[in-house]
Amino acid sequence: MTSTRTAIAVFIAAALIAIAASAPAQTQTGAFANGADVSWVNQEETGGYAFYNANKVKTDPFVLLKNLNVNAIRLRVWVNPANGWCDGADVLYKAKRAAAQGQRIMIDFHYSDVWADPGHQTLPAAWASDTLAQLNTHVYGHTSGILSYLKSNGIDVTWVQVGNEINNGMLWPLGSTSNFGQLAQLINSGYQATKSIYPNAKVILHLANGYNNANFQWFFDGVKAAGANWDVIGMSHYPTTANWQTLDNELATNMSKMVARYNKPVIISEVGMDYAQATTAHSMMADVIAKNKALGSYGLGVFYWEPEAYPGWQGYNMGALNANGQFTAAMGAYAP
Repeated sequence: MTSTRTAIAVFIAAALIAIAASAPAQTQTGAFANGADVSWVNQEETGGYAFYNANKVKTDPFVLLKNLNVNAIRLRVWVNPANGWCDGADVLYKAKRAAAQGQRIMIDFHYSDVWADPGHQTLPAAWASDTLAQLNTHVYGHTSGILSYLKSNGIDVTWVQVGNEINNGMLWPLGSTSNFGQLAQLINSGYQATKSIYPNAKVILHLANGYNNANFQWFFDGVKAAGANWDVIGMSHYPTTANWQTLDNELATNMSKMVARYNKPVIISEVGMDYAQATTAHSMMADVIAKNKALGSYGLGVFYWEPEAYPGWQGYNMGALNANGQFTAAMGAYAP
């Protein structure tokens, strides 16, 4: 174990003891998900960053988010990350903190050691030589293993993403959309593993560019015909200040068409906008939330992606935090 991993392990162990000493808050079961993906938060805090309320008082970021009406947290999982962030222990630490605030949890499996998105679906190093049969076994084992670890430590999971932004498939090349049959097998391995641990958890298939109905229909027609199982359609949405109204309308159209075509609910797994344009981001978020809610029981919620990211953190500028460590007006869109 590297020194970095050792430091992370010690930090997490101490933090878990502290969290365990506090009573968990009541979870808002079934409520519309006012969500946030905060997968970077532990790494930021370990790097010396802190978070503050409007009075500049240092405050637990999960408490700050709860006070902003955020009732759901999304956490990514990597298979064997080089520095330990987003591995099982790191995810458990953050999940414990969310559960202590009564926030429901979404687990986002990337099935990679690094970022997975439409342009990158790199096999974990340990799976690089797998046959399709071996890959299915690894997907099942990794998914059930992480979820079992969380469950055995008192964590309830509401949603599970099998893959992240899998417009072009996952676990390339065997799981690419060039062969929907193979991709469907891998999806079903994750689906079955999820249900074996959390029978009531909803499995999400998540694609980028939620405004693109043609791509969504092509993808979901393909996996459906190949026999894939899923419960919820997930979308990413990252409009700019110049095009957000147009893309929001296209997002709404796509959401409605997905519901009509597949009879599945829709969740916005990721959304964000330039932190420096907080007023516009608030308007965009309020509009997206309203459009998802307009689906009735088929609209499950909206998750801001890494709103706790400091400006420029790892090159990212679409969080909802100012340079003083305070959440911006963008997060006010979750107000009751």
